[in-house]
Amino acid sequence: MSLVIIWGSRIPVVRIARMCGQYAKPRSSEMEMYEGKEIHAFRGDIINGYEPTDRKPDPDRLLRAYFHSAATLNYVRSIIGSGFADLHNPDKWSLHHVRSKGTRQEYQTIIDRLTDALNFMKTIGADFPSSSLSNSLNSIDLFMSHEGLILDYEQCLTRLLKDPETGNLKWYNVGAHFLWVGDRTRSIDEAHIEYFRGIRNPIGIKVGPSMQSDELKKLLNIVNPDKEIGKVTLITRYGCDNVEKFLPGHIKAVKESGHVVVWTCDPMHGNTKKTSSGVKTRYFNSIIEELSKVIHTHKNNESQLNGVHFELTGEGVTGKCFEVIMYNGVVIYSYWMRSSQ
Repeated sequence: MSLVIIWGSRIPVVRIARMCGQYAKPRSSEMEMYEGKEIHAFRGDIINGYEPTDRKPDPDRLLRAYFHSAATLNYVRSIIGSGFADLHNPDKWSLHHVRSKGTRQEYQTIIDRLTDALNFMKTIGADFPSSSLSNSLNSIDLFMSHEGLILDYEQCLTRLLKDPETGNLKWYNVGAHFLWVGDRTRSIDEAHIEYFRGIRNPIGIKVGPSMQSDELKKLLNIVNPDKEIGKVTLITRYGCDNVEKFLPGHIKAVKESGHVVVWTCDPMHGNTKKTSSGVKTRYFNSIIEELSKVIHTHKNNESQLNGVHFELTGEGVTGKCFEVIMYNGVVIYSYWMRSSQ
């Protein structure tokens, strides 16, 4: 999928996967009612189980989360190292998951053109096995991300390491390359922001309707006092009916603060609806409407949308997600797996 983005945009792509640590779920309430009884809310497999009888928080799950994170990362590394991402054989990629015949044909056309281009490079000797170009065709770099929600877990994975640029010792979260703080846990005077301001990793901040402009300025100054370009990604999630009400003020606040951020649109989480049976879902029209409004609002306010976050799957569950971020001519593309619950 990232190759299709590269082919269409002619812009490099950095791949960031939301995996190897995303086992926690933010909840507005610690408790919920089930069959007339109050039980713990499901807070993700890192805390408790989904079944009502398995809701008691279990600290051993923190260790199991670490084990599965490491196992997943090692598995991903092994399949990348085995040639899974080798671009020399695009004809071997499976398109069986694409149900639409027309869409499948469009992808096949791209693959055919890629194959032709790679064969031409090989013919003229531009694809030497030892060249850096060949290395970029044989494999990919894949970075990991998740929401830094459970601080007990994140603190155990925080290390004092040398900054590769300056050689100075700084604190890094080694459980992920990129972490973000959610809309429910970004309070200025609470523990999550205190943790995020202390780590060297690039970070994201979810921005919703409840975010005040002055609060946004303070947040940026706290987590990025040196105003490092690209350090902070702002992930907006308003809902399609709220974009024009809140985004202009947030754009203005960022400009006034002097910070240069990566603007990303999340049109999924602000448009979540519940069906009559209680199942959470999103309407495609609402997703496209929010994205369209965000693009135009940035343009009308002399700003630029740098990325968009979608969730999608070829199966009958809410499972597969990807994110595209573009900054200074570079597209950052994320793809991850999520629980169907």
